[in-house]
Amino acid sequence: MFKPCVMIPVYDHEHAIGAVVEAVLAHGLPCMLVDDGSKPSCARVLDQLAAAHPGTVVLVRHAVNQGKGAAVLTGFRSAAQAGYTHLLQVDADGQHNTDDIPRFVALARLHPHAVIAGCPVYDQSVPKLRLYARYLTHVWIWINTLSFAIRDSMCGFRIYPVAPVLSLDARCALGKRMNFDSEILVRLFWDEVQVVNLPTRVTYPSDGVSHFMAFRDNVLISRMHTVLFFGMLIRLPKLLARKWRSA
Repeated sequence: MFKPCVMIPVYDHEHAIGAVVEAVLAHGLPCMLVDDGSKPSCARVLDQLAAAHPGTVVLVRHAVNQGKGAAVLTGFRSAAQAGYTHLLQVDADGQHNTDDIPRFVALARLHPHAVIAGCPVYDQSVPKLRLYARYLTHVWIWINTLSFAIRDSMCGFRIYPVAPVLSLDARCALGKRMNFDSEILVRLFWDEVQVVNLPTRVTYPSDGVSHFMAFRDNVLISRMHTVLFFGMLIRLPKLLARKWRSA
């Protein structure tokens, strides 16, 4: 069985989320919005979207902000309860090219046990500092997987099989904020879940809202890379054997 839905974690993106939802619905997929403790003005917009599309747009809400990773995991649990097998994650700020949704879904049908991970193709709107800083994370991801299989671990446009993510969530405490997107790909890779990279156009962003907190999130990401590095050392024999088998 292959039953996908789109999940959008939302935190104070009231100016962009309406257009993102309409673009998603144009592809005929159900949509789940996870309100991560947004302010009242955004919460009202989300309520209106759910009311305008009953049965197609489902709204799940955190009473207080818990972080992007926590919102995504809430989406996974709700998707599993609703019987969905795959979850297509799209960011709420309009930076992702929703015209690529059929490509993600088609690849997921061909590789139902894999993560289809967006690999950004940027235009001139991308901040140069952010673009260059991503390469530091890329290097750490390649070290912690002993592989180039994950071309970009930070793009939030991706489709997951639900079951292995819930299994992973039950076994370890995943990052709840901006450290989530990279950590979950590494840990799924360690669990021998295949990662299929799909180039996709990314722009920055339609509503000018970024919730990246430079000090807090950089500390969390640095800690994540450190924990993953020692996790890689523990798994080193297994990872090397896996490389040998694939070679």
